[in-house]
Amino acid sequence: MKTVISNKIKTAFVALAMVGITSSCEVTDLQPANIIPDAEAFADANRVNAAVLGVYEAAQRGFYLGAVQRGYPFGAASVQQGDMRGEDMYNDQLFYEITYTNSHNPQSANNNGQWISLYRMINRANIVIENLPIAEQNGVITTEVMNQFMGEALYLRALAHHELVIFFARPYSDDPSSMGIPYRTFAINDVSKVGPGEAVGRGTVQEVYTQLLADLDQAENLLNESTNPFRAQKGAAIGLKARVKLHMEDWAGVLTEYNKLASVYEVTANPLEPFRGGTSSDNIFSFENTQNSNPGVNGALANMYGNPNLGSRGLVKISPIIWRAEFWHPEDARRSLRGDADGMVSQGPLGMFTNKYIDNITFSDQSIVMRFAEVVLAAAEANARLGNTGAAIELLNSVRDRALPASVPSYTAASFANTDALIDAIINETRIEFLAEGRRFPNIHRLSGEGRMDGIPAKATSRSITGIEFYITDVAIPTDHALPYEDDLFIWPIPLVEILTNNSAPLPQNPGY
Repeated sequence: MKTVISNKIKTAFVALAMVGITSSCEVTDLQPANIIPDAEAFADANRVNAAVLGVYEAAQRGFYLGAVQRGYPFGAASVQQGDMRGEDMYNDQLFYEITYTNSHNPQSANNNGQWISLYRMINRANIVIENLPIAEQNGVITTEVMNQFMGEALYLRALAHHELVIFFARPYSDDPSSMGIPYRTFAINDVSKVGPGEAVGRGTVQEVYTQLLADLDQAENLLNESTNPFRAQKGAAIGLKARVKLHMEDWAGVLTEYNKLASVYEVTANPLEPFRGGTSSDNIFSFENTQNSNPGVNGALANMYGNPNLGSRGLVKISPIIWRAEFWHPEDARRSLRGDADGMVSQGPLGMFTNKYIDNITFSDQSIVMRFAEVVLAAAEANARLGNTGAAIELLNSVRDRALPASVPSYTAASFANTDALIDAIINETRIEFLAEGRRFPNIHRLSGEGRMDGIPAKATSRSITGIEFYITDVAIPTDHALPYEDDLFIWPIPLVEILTNNSAPLPQNPGY
């Protein structure tokens, strides 16, 4: 008798390869896919390419409440989740209030959408990984092509699992032996594989990170050295390894990965350049969006983050907490206001909105996953942790100085009372540089596990920042929604439907849910 599987999650695992036929190598040329058997999907070179592109599509457009085009797991929804769990971006409407106010539960759509979409993406990657060697053996693709595609699928599988372990498990920096998330390394594309799939347990955080690095090491060896940011390549695997090792507090390992990239990429002189035109020396990996292929109205970065005065929905704006922070220099170019010329920030009567994303008509702004600036600041922190003060300050200045006028002096060793002050400056620089890019909670996660932070800091009270005066005057900022690290709500619950529909080996729920 056929096993009954939840439409929301388990159908993602038993579905056959979702592919279309395309003669182009552009991710966004992938047309709406048809379900066809794996044997047919990998029997033609164009179809093999389309199957690989299907993994990108699953990441770019995602799945939410039975439909695609909502910005999960790597569109606007994912970016907002990372921002709304922190204090530097501000929730202005109901859309993400559950995340912003820590009101999630095992049935909340926001966190469930992320879990479901990531595992759908992972299963597509695993289908590709298992079938590529067969296609190569049958002469459908060359060994060179197989290696590139295999590296892409391994990278995307690792990227998805790292998102999961950050949001649904306690940090490595606290206790690597704590409960992790299921790391799925085989495809569930037939009902006979549902049972083995259900048997994949949560394991430990250590086991997740071990497999992450194994996938990324293999991907690095297989991928080419192109710097096209819209297909995974060697630099993307190396950059993600740097991020993973930062979470593991493997400071020497972070520097090893940084050194591999230092001669390939560079931070752009103009902080806005990575967000204009799609490619730059700073862009390592992004999911591409076009007018014809994007996550839709509710998954578009410009629509969610943009100023309502410019036609966007304006659900999320910059918080006055960071706008008025003493560490953010008033002459910083990353505070530049949109006017006659382009700028980093758009000011309106309701407050300050990011101007990193501007296409709220065709939704073509790319979803940036990794920039070289992140690796540089990770290396700065790693050097500081290892006592290499001079190297840490030089790397910190390479990001900070290009956003400041020459009249503002660079940091020197005398700028910091001690190493902790230097590390704080690097972390604050990361907050400024990656504002509205979804990177805040991952850093809160690892730093709270270490004990450097006490959990999620107080935020501006939801729907209380109603005017520009909260930014440009000293009017008091109402605050709320702080969450101690010890609180069970600090990590998200496993979706209830995932537990209830696992017939043979239900996953243990996170404590407190």
